[in-house]
Amino acid sequence: MFEQILLFIIALLANAFSAFVGGGAGLLQLPALIFLGLGFSVALATHKLATVALGIGATLRHVREKNLYWHYALLMVISGVPGVIIGAGLILNIPDRVAEVALGILTASLGIYSLWQPKLGQREEPRHENLSGMLIGGLVLFGIGILNGSLTSGTGLFVTLWLVRWFGMDYKRAVAHTLVLVGLFWNGSGALTLGLLGTIKWDWLPALLAGSLLGGYLGAHLSIVKGNRWIKRAYEAVTLLVGAKLIIG
Repeated sequence: MFEQILLFIIALLANAFSAFVGGGAGLLQLPALIFLGLGFSVALATHKLATVALGIGATLRHVREKNLYWHYALLMVISGVPGVIIGAGLILNIPDRVAEVALGILTASLGIYSLWQPKLGQREEPRHENLSGMLIGGLVLFGIGILNGSLTSGTGLFVTLWLVRWFGMDYKRAVAHTLVLVGLFWNGSGALTLGLLGTIKWDWLPALLAGSLLGGYLGAHLSIVKGNRWIKRAYEAVTLLVGAKLIIG
């Protein structure tokens, strides 16, 4: 019972944090699962499946606010899911340490870039909605999908900043798209692939799913209430923390 309560609290905190800033649930949840005794591949598959509930919780809140643009949602599914499946197949066959350090450097650079751009994502400025812009945007999302399937944490943060920088979304709308599409479709397909190829700790899932669902809803509500400036500051803090964590190991 103590173990289940601990798992619930970890999932609640990690996913509320992630739902507020648009990524980073693995910063707390995945290392906690490993610390509690799971091997890396089992922890990763279990974490991916649990974070699907994050997407469900966030969806319940953001759909009420009509924060989603469905043409972008479709682009994220079509572009990202194949990349996630490819990445999930790769991670079980290659060492991950060098990739984690590289991802950590890139993730920290996102926070630094956002800090240097004080007006970034504070208001919507739609752009690159023509065919070439959507194709380039989709290609980058495909690449991020590969990272999402193969690595542990922080890739949702890449999606959030890409939606802000390339398509001109504000932070609030970009976070909504990341949580719903990455949480539900990307993490769902990654969890399915990892579950078929590896192992999931099924008896830990009820507590993790409950914490993820509630945390996703609470974090999404907080992002809607607080607005772009708070989200931007939290995003910058999380990207630097995730980057440091990935580099240090």
